[in-house]
Amino acid sequence: MKFSLLIAITLSFSLSAQPNLLSVNEFELEYEVSGQGKHTVLLEAGGGAGMSDWDSVFNQIAEHATVIRYSRVGNGKSTAIKRHFTSNDYANYASELLVKLNVKQPVILVAHSYGGSVAREFAAAYPKQIKALLMLDPSSEHDVDILRAIDLEKGNQEIAQIKLDDMAEGMSNQYLDFWSKRPLPDYPQIKDMPVTVIASVRKTINPANLFFTDQGRNMWGELWQSWTGAFPQGKTVLTAKSGHFIQVDEPELVVNELLALIQKLEKH
Repeated sequence: MKFSLLIAITLSFSLSAQPNLLSVNEFELEYEVSGQGKHTVLLEAGGGAGMSDWDSVFNQIAEHATVIRYSRVGNGKSTAIKRHFTSNDYANYASELLVKLNVKQPVILVAHSYGGSVAREFAAAYPKQIKALLMLDPSSEHDVDILRAIDLEKGNQEIAQIKLDDMAEGMSNQYLDFWSKRPLPDYPQIKDMPVTVIASVRKTINPANLFFTDQGRNMWGELWQSWTGAFPQGKTVLTAKSGHFIQVDEPELVVNELLALIQKLEKH
C-alpha cells in the first residue's frame, strides 16, 4: 500500500513538474514565474544554457520580487532549432515573451555570460520594458581585444580555435554574434538607469588560454569598470571568489546586488 502510494505521489510530481510552454512568434519557449511584489525580474541565461542556469538564486529572488526565467530558442525544453540567432534576435523574443506574459511594467533584467549581450541589445531596443540591469560576468565584443593585447600571434590562434569550436555543429551561436567584432550597445544608447556588473577576476594556476591569465583577468575587470563608469548610475563589483558562474559560486552576492538595485529604484 505504501509502495503504491509512493508511486502515485512520484507520478503526480513528475506530471506537475512539466515545463510551462508559451508560443512566442513561431516557437515555444519554456518558462517559469514565481514570487510576487512590486518589481519584476527577468533572468537571461548564458550561452547554450536553459532556465536551470538560475537554480541557485531563483527561489531567493522570488522572496523579494516576481521573477521570470526562461530558456531561449534552442535551449532547455524550448523549441530546438538549427539556425543562427543573434543577440538582437534573442532580445526581440525576450520582449515578445514579456508581452505574451502580460508584463506591463518595466523589468529588472539579470543576465549571465552571453545573456549579457542579449541584455544590452534589449536595453537599447526596448527602453520602455527595462528599468535596471544586472549582468554577471557578461560576454563582451572586447574579449578578442584582450587576447590580442596580451600576445597578438597566440591570441589570434586562440581566437581561430574559439571560432572552430563555436561552429562545430555547422552554425554559430556566439562567435559571429560578438567575437567577430560587431559593436554592441553602449551608454548613451542604453538609457540612464541603475546598471551593475559583477565580474569574475579570480586567478587560476593553469589558465586555459590568455583570457584567464593574471593579465587577462586584470584587463577584464578594467574593461567593465570602464563600461559601467560611463553610466551615471553604474557600478562594477569585482570578485575573486567566483569563477564564471557567479550565481552558483556566490548566490548571496548576486541577490544582494539585485536588492541594492531595487533600493536605488525605490529612491527615485
